[in-house]
Amino acid sequence: MKVVLDVFGADEPPNIIIDGALLALKEDNELFVALSGDQDIILPILKSKNADMSKLEIIDAKEVITNDDAPTTAFKVKKESSLIKGLQSLKDRDDLVAFVSAGSTGAVLTGATFIVKRIEGVMRPALAPLLPTATGGQVCLVDGGANVDCKKEYLAQFAILGSAYIEAANGIKKPSIGLVSVGAEDKKGNELTKGAFAILKEMPINFKGNVEARYALSGDLDVLVCDGFVGNVLLKSVEGTAKLFSLKIKQNIKASFMAKIGYAIFMRGAFKRLKNSMDYQKHGGAPFLGVEKVVIKCHGSSKASAIKAAVLQAKTIAKAGLIEKIKEGLKSANFAENSN
Repeated sequence: MKVVLDVFGADEPPNIIIDGALLALKEDNELFVALSGDQDIILPILKSKNADMSKLEIIDAKEVITNDDAPTTAFKVKKESSLIKGLQSLKDRDDLVAFVSAGSTGAVLTGATFIVKRIEGVMRPALAPLLPTATGGQVCLVDGGANVDCKKEYLAQFAILGSAYIEAANGIKKPSIGLVSVGAEDKKGNELTKGAFAILKEMPINFKGNVEARYALSGDLDVLVCDGFVGNVLLKSVEGTAKLFSLKIKQNIKASFMAKIGYAIFMRGAFKRLKNSMDYQKHGGAPFLGVEKVVIKCHGSSKASAIKAAVLQAKTIAKAGLIEKIKEGLKSANFAENSN
């Protein structure tokens, strides 16, 4: 299976992104990667690393869409960019199953929507990052920020998109779904969540009701449904809390000689495991669910390890039939012919 990787537009230089691709190829013998970007820059990097070209392809693209470019404008004036040519190749070619980029979020989402196109029946595609839980598993947050203004029907579809993703990514049948709200009671929330709740409880899914944000990472649920505004605030709050927690631990260890000794002898391994479990670099990126092929957006500052994880993640969910699972879910919930 062949995955397209956007080599340009990220915070890190092209050699780091290419390193991620090579690490993924080393780990998965079934994988092939098409590198989208300027071949005059990519080829020397590959040669310097003695890369196996039988597993690689270059989609030559001389332009780059940056975070400073307005997505809609960039798509008009930078048609030779690595992002646009990569997405267009994904759409046009049957041998390409997924696209991965650490470039501009707005550009990736805009391109995926207007080039790859929405699955029939999908009202709004959504970002679906995975968050670590207290039980050692993961929970899918959908929407993580693509749609800040939503209708109740969008949230109902997000449940289908998230369920299909968790089944494809983690093999969980009938994932449990919660609606993020201000209280666990059925009647709690605003007009949006109340309306979504009424639809979700009638759908053929494993809907568990409302969930407060403080229980979002408990491990009791597989999918968290919310609009992109709430989802992005929740996501950034989790990231900020993790950073604060890490900082406070370091400050307290440094404040005492005995704490330093205890850390060095007894706790170093435990803290390292905790850090790894909270590190987005280990888990790849967030898929943009609801378009006709697998599209994954990585963090802009992703290192080689995160790019590797995202490429492997893309291949895994494509092979597991993510798109087909979404279509089946839409059909079972009578969404398949309504994309307004």
